[in-house]
Formats: sequence, C-alpha cells, structure tokens
Amino acid sequence: MTELTKTLELKLVDPNVHKRQKLRETRDAYQQALQDAFDAGCDTQAAANDVVVEYDLSGYAKNALKKYVPQLCGNSYDADELHDDHPVRFTNEGVRLDHQPQNAIEWYVKIPHHEDYHLWMPARANPEQREWLEALYADDAEMGESRLFERDGMWYLHVTATRNVEDESEVSADERTPIGVDIGEASLVTVCHRNDSGSPVRPRLWADEGKTVRRLRKTYFTAKRRLQQRGSERIAECYADALWNQIDDVFHRVTSEVVAHAESVENPVLVLEDLTYIRENMDYGEYMNRRLHGWGFGKLHAQIRYKAAEQGIPVETVNPRNTSKACHACGEVGSRPRQATFRCSNDDCWLGEYQADVNGAINIADRYRSGESHRQSDRASRQKVGDDDSATDGASLTGPRDSHAVNESRSDSFAHQKSKISGDDAETQQPTLGTNAS
Repeated sequence: MTELTKTLELKLVDPNVHKRQKLRETRDAYQQALQDAFDAGCDTQAAANDVVVEYDLSGYAKNALKKYVPQLCGNSYDADELHDDHPVRFTNEGVRLDHQPQNAIEWYVKIPHHEDYHLWMPARANPEQREWLEALYADDAEMGESRLFERDGMWYLHVTATRNVEDESEVSADERTPIGVDIGEASLVTVCHRNDSGSPVRPRLWADEGKTVRRLRKTYFTAKRRLQQRGSERIAECYADALWNQIDDVFHRVTSEVVAHAESVENPVLVLEDLTYIRENMDYGEYMNRRLHGWGFGKLHAQIRYKAAEQGIPVETVNPRNTSKACHACGEVGSRPRQATFRCSNDDCWLGEYQADVNGAINIADRYRSGESHRQSDRASRQKVGDDDSATDGASLTGPRDSHAVNESRSDSFAHQKSKISGDDAETQQPTLGTNAS
C-alpha cells in the first residue's frame, strides 16, 4: 500500500448575492486577522491565538491561522511580507461534503462562516478526481486542510485528501478479465464473467439485499407520510437518518463483497454501466421514474469505484443500452416475462430462458471486451506512486466542531435529510441545483 496526498478541486456554482457577501466577509476577516497576527510577529500558536481570537471567524479558520502564522514568522517560511490574496484556510474538519448523484450538480460543500453559521453550496468537481471525492465522502480518505479563494469573480475550494492505494502491477487491457456488474432492484448487485473458453462462470447475486433495501424504503416512505400529516417533521428527520444508516450499511457490505469477488479473479476489471446514460434514459412512467431515479445507482457505483481503487482493481464504464434486453448468447432482443427471467426471442438460440440479472451482467462485461469503454477508472492510477501534489498544513490540527446553523429553518434541515433518502422525494428536488442549493 502507498499513501498518496492529493489536492481536490471544487468550483462553487453561482453563489447568490447573500452567499457571495458571506464568502467575502469570511475572506476579509481572515486576511485582516492574518495580517495583524503577522505584523505582531506571532511565532507561537499561543501568540497567534491572542490576536485572531477576537475575529468573526469559525474555529476552523482560527486554528488554521494559529498554525500558519508561526510558520510565516520564522518557523518555516520566514516571510518578509504578505501578499494580499491569501486563501482562507480551514483545518481538517472545517469543510464537509455531501453527495447527491441523482442531481445534475452532484456535490455540495459546507463552508464555515463563523462559529454559529455556515453555508451549504453546490460545487462542480474536477472529473478526474471523482474517485478521490467519493472516498473522502465515505470517510475512506482523510481530509486535510481546505483553502477557499476567489479568482476572476469565481469562488473555488481546494481540499487536501490522503488515502492508501494498492500498488498496481502493469497489466494490459487485453489481459484483464472483465467482470460485469449489473445494479438493479430485484438483485441489488449481480456480477458475472466469462472463462477462457467464453462460458459464463461464477455468477453471484445479492437478491436478499435487494429485498431488504426495498422493504426499508417502503417502510420509511409510509411512516414519513404519516408523520408529516401529524406535523412531526423532527421525528421524521430522525427516522430518515436511522433508516439511511441501515441502507448504507447494506450498500457498504455488498460493495465490499463485490470487490472481494473481483480479487478472487485473475487480473480483474470491474465493468459498470455509465451512470450518465442511466440518468438520461430512465423513462418508465411517473411511478417507476420516481422510484428508479432515486434508486441507489450512484451510491453503489461510487462505493464500488473507490473500494476497487484501494485494492488496485480498475473500473470501467460502458453504455448500458440494451444490456438488459439483449441475449448474451446470440445478441437478439428478448423479453422479461418475469422480473428475474430473460427470454430470448430467437428460436434457434440454445439459451431459451436465463436469469435476467446474470444475462445483463454478462452483456456489460462483453461490451467492455468488445473494445467499448469510457476509461473512467484509470484516473487514480494517473497519479504515480509517490507523487504528492499538495501540502497538508493543518491536517493534524483539529478545530472544535461548529454547531449547526441556528438560523437554518426546520424545513431546510428536513429537506436536507430528505435528500439523503432518495426515491419518492426525487420529484421535489431542484433539477439543477439540488436540495442544498437554496
């Protein structure tokens, strides 16, 4: 295993006038506190604390200053003067991430403003760093210092992240064994690959887990409606958290088992359906759209990607068109007389009927084998072993946790929790900015 540190790049999306004002207030207060502590020659954290403690900043920004100013004043950098556009630094627990993969803008960040107020803002991420962000969101990477700055009227956030990555051996694409990964409602995940002779082998289905998640979701939505009718939104909010934790536990266990399954195959590559096409092409009527657009495709994809990357297993994506409708033996479009059954329409095909999810997984693997791939997985491997492109100042300095914003209304808080339990709530979300973009 090799420890890597990387700076993750996020661009804040179109802050409104209020949020721009708050960002500028934070920047101005930070830079004034930095200048005053520097002018006072603060070469210890205690001395810097005496200066910055009075400023209207979050504890995360103050703690970052207490670490940074002594470095400037002779301990590390011995700076003669300050330039006037220092980014706002936050220690490692200052910034929080939220991920809503069903939304057009998937990522949201919490920016501390001062001790009792913070801003949730939508953000666009560098697509090359998706796996790192997903690992950070899932607490499988360690967050270091964050830096907030403005350039040409745009606001950006840089977050340092550290994670352990398995050292990869050089294996060509032709030597890889593609393992198709089919994600659905009946079987939560299904995997299968072909052996050297082309025969499908070792299919594995997580059907019981699919039933468990469906039951938990149905229980939640039924209870949520009843609680909301009684005006018990706070209880519904707590119930949402408890239920999502149960679903998330299922997701984590299944995706870990998927990666473990891949490790048992020689030179594996996990092949997923491209989530972009899934989002664009889901149109099964109002009821099914509401369910499927909120189904855990994005979260399962994310967990498989970053867990596979940790084990040095590449992940690729392919266009999912007709992977569930085509026969893996002859290629003819068939039918689904039952949820779990695929029937080939070709009378001359030996297949006849087949397990539908396994058929889909084989088709996904075959699509990669045929040469189609969107090459999404090798992002992590593009950063060479030992490459460290950022400092980790502040990573070991933990500031006090900000309290939840007292100005955040109960309805806003509940809307944020609802966004974590997707499904029937998907129809109420903003199509572009998402639930945290108020």
